[in-house]
Amino acid sequence: MKIKITLGVAAALMATTALADTKRVTIASWGGSYQEAQSKALFEPAAANTGIEVRQETYGGMSDVRLQVRTGQVTFDIVSSGSGSAARAAAEGLLEKLDYDIIDVSRFPPEYYTDYCVGGDVFSTVFAWNTDTYGEDGPQSWADFWDVEKFPGSRAYRGKVAGALEPALMADGVAPEDVYDVLSSEEGIERALNKIRELRPHIDVFWSSGAQHAQLMRDGEVDMTTGWNGRFDNAAKDGANVMHSFNQGLLDYDCFAIPKGAPNKDAAMAFLAEISKAEYQDDLPTYISYGPTNMAAFETGVIDAETAAMLPSSPENAALQLPISLEWYSEWEPIASEMYQEMLTE
Repeated sequence: MKIKITLGVAAALMATTALADTKRVTIASWGGSYQEAQSKALFEPAAANTGIEVRQETYGGMSDVRLQVRTGQVTFDIVSSGSGSAARAAAEGLLEKLDYDIIDVSRFPPEYYTDYCVGGDVFSTVFAWNTDTYGEDGPQSWADFWDVEKFPGSRAYRGKVAGALEPALMADGVAPEDVYDVLSSEEGIERALNKIRELRPHIDVFWSSGAQHAQLMRDGEVDMTTGWNGRFDNAAKDGANVMHSFNQGLLDYDCFAIPKGAPNKDAAMAFLAEISKAEYQDDLPTYISYGPTNMAAFETGVIDAETAAMLPSSPENAALQLPISLEWYSEWEPIASEMYQEMLTE
């Protein structure tokens, strides 16, 4: 009997050790052409080079992480997130602190990572136009986007507050460097909302996803829209008659975070260290025109000058844009979002 018990315990210990030695991570992202690009440039090569098994899922954002953490049933090891969403999730205690002794961010600009989220790509919220309607000389500022006499036609605009208020204030004459100061009051938020109300008779669609605003341009359903640069570039590659400008764009980044209580936290940290390297990030623009957060990626020779000119994080394009303020979103987004949704239901 003692022998059987000893063997049983030994077998259990061996099984536990084998499980602990298995390196795997579950990564949740947003699907579509974006996750396909992440998979080809980052996830699949890093899995092959590290031996870490990768399982990919799509998810609905930090609300899914909140549910997992609060119920104690965390299945995600890494999530792809917008920077603002990650900042709010970190403030709620939903994320693990990242170890930058493991993840090398020495070539990352400081605005592209936080204690809880490391940048994976840089994107821009821009205005785009139908070249069938306006040719190549479309709008070149948010004031132009609002100018329905100079640029008559239908518009689409974001149905959520993120990236919706800043363009309205710039269209109303606020200098980019003053936008967040003005927005740091309910009066300033109302000023932005009033500017959107002014344009609303010409807004046919309030879009809710990158796939949607790209499809609007593919189908020619609107003449002009806001949206994300990489989605428009991919639509253009598919034959859509669309162009966009980085002028007065909103410079933002997507990042990777580890949910609090992730089952494979150590493997997740190692995997983030791997995909943060320049030799992975320089491949991402091959699949979608979002820029690297690791500036060394511009030095590997993979990103040529023509490609760099399409990337929001190239120094020339970044200089034209307003960086998103995570501090403002952390403090003001709940109030601004409620006011924005009320405006949409008027």
